[in-house]
Amino acid sequence: MAQVLEFRLPDLGEGLTEAEIVRWLVRVGDVVAVDQPVVEVETAKAMVEVPCPYGGVVTARFGEEGTELPVGAPLLTVAVGAPSDEDRGGSGNVLVGYGTGAPPARRRRVRPGRTTRTADGAAASGASAVTAQEPGVAPTQPDGPVPVISPLVRRLARQNGLDLRTLSGSGPEGLILRADVEAAIRASVEVPARAGGDTTGAVPATHADPAATAPGTRVPLRGVRGAVADKLARSRREIPEATCWVDADATELLSARSAMNAAGGPKISLLALLARICTAALARFPELNSTVDTQAREVVLLEQVHLGFAAQTERGLVVPVVRDAHTLGAEPLTAEFARLTEAARAGTLTPAQLTGGTFTLNNYGVFGVDGSTPIINHPEAAMLGVGRIVPKPWVHRGELAVRQVVQLSLTFDHRVCDGGTAGGFLRYVADCVEQPAVLLRSL
Repeated sequence: MAQVLEFRLPDLGEGLTEAEIVRWLVRVGDVVAVDQPVVEVETAKAMVEVPCPYGGVVTARFGEEGTELPVGAPLLTVAVGAPSDEDRGGSGNVLVGYGTGAPPARRRRVRPGRTTRTADGAAASGASAVTAQEPGVAPTQPDGPVPVISPLVRRLARQNGLDLRTLSGSGPEGLILRADVEAAIRASVEVPARAGGDTTGAVPATHADPAATAPGTRVPLRGVRGAVADKLARSRREIPEATCWVDADATELLSARSAMNAAGGPKISLLALLARICTAALARFPELNSTVDTQAREVVLLEQVHLGFAAQTERGLVVPVVRDAHTLGAEPLTAEFARLTEAARAGTLTPAQLTGGTFTLNNYGVFGVDGSTPIINHPEAAMLGVGRIVPKPWVHRGELAVRQVVQLSLTFDHRVCDGGTAGGFLRYVADCVEQPAVLLRSL
């Protein structure tokens, strides 16, 4: 006898609590195999294909493309024949490497008399298609809970003084989506409350601040862009940062790279040479490869260098991480940068490849700018910024000459060291850029 099993959005790991449906890979009526990818979602870290742990026929999907769902929300239901223990418990491989061993989400309450829709639209008795109301979260309609899954939607409505019972959801089974709440907020601003037919002095029926309700095109801060915004804001709130910078003559470094590439073999990237200089500098100034334990009031010096590098993609700024960069030479560093950059542009980086960095190298010179004051990638302690390399007048060996000049800037957490250490690190980096033989002497 067939049994309908519900597959919920699994725990994607790395503390992620929600994901946006980007593309459904199956339709209602499709036959799926165990561990077949059924939907592509975008988290704050990466694009992920989610495989279903059940094999059978898809009977329902929950959420349209573009819908944001919290972990534990229903994704789809599958009718399986003669269910085995594996069918009931899942394959165990929902997302390999994403912490799928977490216990299943708590089942929702079933209210007597409630109905849900099957794939063909017919009503059938059973569990409601929305989560049961939790005390103090949202008001309840006479016939059941307010059809809201996302706690973000509830919070947005609460902050703007909206009664969710007055809204009609545009999602499946009348599910109230974020877009429904935002539309109601806009409507409450555009149509002032009327009192006795006189609108003079009327105020919008909302408690939102003027900035939150100002007219204009709104771009949601979610996914990668939202995660970056949160991290940058946290960095500025928590880290007392300072920045120092220096101009350096990169002519000899460019010449050394040209000589290395002329010798045959894999080509060496300039970013790889800068990364090699960074790891050598961090070995001499380990305070900058650290993090601050605020609760213990301790600076934690880290033994391994996991080097992050800023990469601009169509989905926004991401920082892939090269693991154990201090153990790699110029050739393997070049290969790792190329591999991670390609994955970043394709949107296939995993959360593990985007977290755990201990120091970040930011080559903003690719945007044609000379300098910047980078924001530290929390919870790291420092970031090195590299501007464009351009020909400039420079005093070389006592004479004025045209040299290839680059501006280097170091933003550092002033809690882990003082300016002397930061200056020493930056000066060592600049010396290696100007005279690559300095790096060879330190190996």
